[in-house]
Amino acid sequence: MNKLEKPLSTLWGCELRESKKEETFKTDDTNHQHQLALKTMCLGAGAKEEFNIVALITGEPDNGKGIPMATLHANGMPTVNLSGIDLHPPVTFQLRSGTGPVYICGEHVALEDDFSGMDSGDEMEEEEEEDIESPVKPVKKATAKNANIAGKRKKPEEADE
Repeated sequence: MNKLEKPLSTLWGCELRESKKEETFKTDDTNHQHQLALKTMCLGAGAKEEFNIVALITGEPDNGKGIPMATLHANGMPTVNLSGIDLHPPVTFQLRSGTGPVYICGEHVALEDDFSGMDSGDEMEEEEEEDIESPVKPVKKATAKNANIAGKRKKPEEADE
């Protein structure tokens, strides 16, 4: 990816239901760093009045361990905002309780693996900070010199008169 290019971003979503209780977000692309930025999780229109518990399993789904991520109920909490949760693949979502349907929506972002552009950006920030600090000090010194120069100029002029 070119340094001027933006990260590749696409919508990602899945549906969990009684007949399909798991969905995995993964990729085989090794040229980019992948991330899933979660947005929302909600119940579908046909959801029963029951608790739907969705667990998150990071790494390989075979380990069976997971973290309950949301408990949804048609009457109490049919949707949850997940903004700010960024995950790296592989990640599996599992419907642990309930029949769904539960919809999970997120943004799949592919980032450049080479971070050399970030280093040069940091260096530029440091240079800008130095530029900001540097003029302040000379201005004070220059002001003092200008006062002395102005004083010296007056004396020769006074001498001429």
